[in-house]
Amino acid sequence: MKFEADELSDVVKRLRRAQGQIGGIIQMIESGRDCQDVITQLAAASRALDRAGFKIISTGMDKCLVDERAGAPEAEANRAQLEKLFLSLA
Repeated sequence: MKFEADELSDVVKRLRRAQGQIGGIIQMIESGRDCQDVITQLAAASRALDRAGFKIISTGMDKCLVDERAGAPEAEANRAQLEKLFLSLA
């Protein structure tokens, strides 16, 4: 399943934020910051990545519903693929 760039613009924003968080984590490690601070930021970046993944799947599910209602033949295969992707994030 493919998406248009504008369908996932909020996902790109989340990923850019996570990219910044990861850069910050690297700097924290390099500057010898406390382990607890590093892990806290690492957990936040991990959650941001998970949320981006779930948003992509959610967008795909919306497309599947539209395709199913329109009688698109690939709708069932797309749904099965999205289910596998969802379980890989869970």
